Amino acid sequence: MAKKKFFDENGNEVKAKMKKPFYKKIWFWALVVIIIIVANLGGGSDDTATESDDSTQEVASETDTTESTEENAEPVSNESTEVEEPEDDVSTEFKSALNQAGSYAEMNMSKAGIYDQLISEYGGQFAEDAAQYAIDNIEVDWNQNALKSAENYASTMDMSKAGVYDQLVSENGEKFTTEEAQYAIDNVEADWNQNALNSAISYQESMSMSPEAIRDQLTSENGEKFTEEEADYAISNLE
Repeated sequence: MAKKKFFDENGNEVKAKMKKPFYKKIWFWALVVIIIIVANLGGGSDDTATESDDSTQEVASETDTTESTEENAEPVSNESTEVEEPEDDVSTEFKSALNQAGSYAEMNMSKAGIYDQLISEYGGQFAEDAAQYAIDNIEVDWNQNALKSAENYASTMDMSKAGVYDQLVSENGEKFTTEEAQYAIDNVEADWNQNALNSAISYQESMSMSPEAIRDQLTSENGEKFTEEEADYAISNLE
């Protein structure tokens, strides 16, 4: 194809400068590079945002799991549990005191009576802590012991109801508590009239006392403590 010629206003031929195609110019490739860089940065930002969202979801999931576990977990008690001392840790003296206390209990003695017997210089001669250990660990029905003692006094010594009660609670006697003694009196089976008569016969035969003197002894607060009715029964049945 013939090149197109150009002339100036004087008719002289002018050589026209051919323009380079735009894709051969520097500014075009610079623009392409910039577009590519921007595109890459945009893609990376999306990936980073996605990864950030995933991390946030994972942290939230772990937090929910932790909170759920803490809510469902049973509370831990700060209270210490008291454990009974094993038998093997008890000293030989303590064991001996406990065994001896059991033997005294079979004799229908009271708690206070057993303790005093354990520490007595004429009895067990145990240390006070050993005796207390025995009292604290022995299993005895003290009401039943009081009742058996009451039955013994009533049947073998012909004592009155009031006399038996006083003997049960006396510091010089059995040393049962007032509650234990009252239980015994309320439940003992005894013929108090017959006891009064047996006591009257004993006074008559051993001391040759008159009926009136016997009556006074039977009802005296310093004597047998029978009731007036029981004493009358005894006197009226003397031979």
